[in-house]
Amino acid sequence: MLVSPSMLAADFTNLGKDIEMINNSDADMLHLDVMDGVFVPNISFGFPVLKQVSEICRKPLDVHLMIVEPEKWISQVRDIGADMMNIHQEACLHLYSTISHIHEAGMKAGVTLCPATPVSTLTDIISDLDMVLLMSVEPGFGGQKFIPHTPEKVRQLRKLISESGSRALIEIDGGVNAKTAPNLAEAGADILVAGSYVFGSDNPQQAISSLKAL
Repeated sequence: MLVSPSMLAADFTNLGKDIEMINNSDADMLHLDVMDGVFVPNISFGFPVLKQVSEICRKPLDVHLMIVEPEKWISQVRDIGADMMNIHQEACLHLYSTISHIHEAGMKAGVTLCPATPVSTLTDIISDLDMVLLMSVEPGFGGQKFIPHTPEKVRQLRKLISESGSRALIEIDGGVNAKTAPNLAEAGADILVAGSYVFGSDNPQQAISSLKAL
């Protein structure tokens, strides 16, 4: 299992220390949630913060844009050295074109689905994606309760990926912990985003390793 700890749950008064912990952990990447207060009812951090993070983080950056008109920010995401740019299907009018531009910028391209958005909306583009992120909570806030039907949605997505011949990875974000993670792994998830479970742990590196071992 690949693990992408979410910086949203880190201690922003001591962010350098938390990122160094990630650098020294079994984490595969660092998940960065950018919120604009429009697409989601919250604001997180912008590109000046992301640039500083990119200068000290030695893991690939998994940038999740919870914003309207994400296509306007492709060059900025590229310029911080992001490996993955993940945009919401619900926020992007011209999804195929935007995915193409992300690839042209030298990044991997992912599409995120909110809990109520069916997997079938990706049927015509799944072969062009490197990742699909399924939200297992409503986007915008950390620490929410896991939505129970998520493993079944993972199975639906795994079926679509298999039938299409796509090589897209399945990432899950929201409510990932010791109880929910095994069910997600069994359903076919490839990457687990974990915020509160990691940064709220007495031993964050061990929390990461426990997910990695699934």
